[in-house]
Amino acid sequence: MSIVTISAQMGSGGADIAHALADRLGYQLIGSEQLAKVAIRHGLVPERVAHFGGAKPSLVERLSWETRLYLAVIQSAVYEFAEQDRAVILGRGGQWLLRGVTHALRLRVIAPYRLRVERMSAELTRYGQGAGLDAVREMVRRDDLDKAGRARYLYESDLDEPDLYDLVLNTETVGVDAAVDPIVKLVERPAMSATPESTQVVADRGLASRVGIALAASADTRRHRFEVEARTGAVCLTGTAGLEAAARIATLVPGVRAVESRSLEVPFVPLG
Repeated sequence: MSIVTISAQMGSGGADIAHALADRLGYQLIGSEQLAKVAIRHGLVPERVAHFGGAKPSLVERLSWETRLYLAVIQSAVYEFAEQDRAVILGRGGQWLLRGVTHALRLRVIAPYRLRVERMSAELTRYGQGAGLDAVREMVRRDDLDKAGRARYLYESDLDEPDLYDLVLNTETVGVDAAVDPIVKLVERPAMSATPESTQVVADRGLASRVGIALAASADTRRHRFEVEARTGAVCLTGTAGLEAAARIATLVPGVRAVESRSLEVPFVPLG
């Protein structure tokens, strides 16, 4: 089976395409509701997950271990659903998290700014939340900036970097039905089928993300930052401090069979 990730500009129609595609393929649609359930399972506040899932953390938030925990849970949720296959993942950085996974089709849905403003204005009016065009323009502009900032902060990447996507759709002229048909054909190609190798890549990243949650949640390690890699159950931790405690905690995560620690030396920078 396959996975589809959709990154969409506000007002581009990406959510409509995601819903229609999930219905056509019989796949599970992964969005805010599914992430909220994962958040509750981890004892987190769903509203905070929604916040961190779509915006760049503020300067104060970036200094908090709680932010790392929420971000780790979001990433882990993406991998959790990806491991199940047959999923359409809307947003949440799927295009980065599933980079290099051969059975993941990564889409970008865009539309001209003017058209997106018109669509959002009409949608707000339809739901009885009408707003002036200036307010809608600012809402769309702010959403673009927030998503771009989040991409730079989390992945050190441009949201519109071409090699992040297998297909880019401009919905100015392509409607939802017209967009879904070619996507279905792409997904149903034999080349998009999961292989043992691509499935293992997702499993490895999922395990690394679960270790990341454990480290961010523990009072013994939440003050430190670690790079976590996993390969068929073997986990490698890299950091500047707290590695002994981190290794102990990582060992307790289900699926971990071995832990290796690597100390990262901080180069001395002379003052003056």
